[in-house]
Amino acid sequence: MKKRLTSAILAAAAALASGPAAPADVAGLFGKGRTHFIVTAGTGYAFDETYFVAGLGVSHYVIDGLNVGLFFESWSGSEPSVYKLTPSVQYVLYQIPVVKPYIGAFYRRTYIDGLPDINSAGGRAGAYLQAGRNAYIGAGVVYESYLDCSKSVYRECTSTYPEVSFTIAF
Repeated sequence: MKKRLTSAILAAAAALASGPAAPADVAGLFGKGRTHFIVTAGTGYAFDETYFVAGLGVSHYVIDGLNVGLFFESWSGSEPSVYKLTPSVQYVLYQIPVVKPYIGAFYRRTYIDGLPDINSAGGRAGAYLQAGRNAYIGAGVVYESYLDCSKSVYRECTSTYPEVSFTIAF
């Protein structure tokens, strides 16, 4: 009996000594130090052409809920070819159960074969839904404004479009 009591006291002391749960446990897959790999695929429309758009990216959580990322997109299947490089920041409201809303901002450099490169800035908002232990499906909307845009070269200087992503977190 004395042995059990001593064991229980030692276990309770060890639990108290370890302190509260680490913040990453509270934020889960959106916790500080987590890295996400993002794969995107879909279609895009530019220059009166439809493109297949494929993208890869990585984001790293610098604090709970806040990540910095770098993404690359390739637009293929039509002419001219288009490539996009996008650094970004995003905050995920990880405290909300089940659906995790997000909001973010980005700066983008777009390379277009045969045309001057163009810069843009924009924002995004949407939500993640857990699809597995370490996987999320995201859906949202993006607003993008092209900087120093000439309508004589580019028909539109702003754009709003949906986005869907599949995220695997480690």
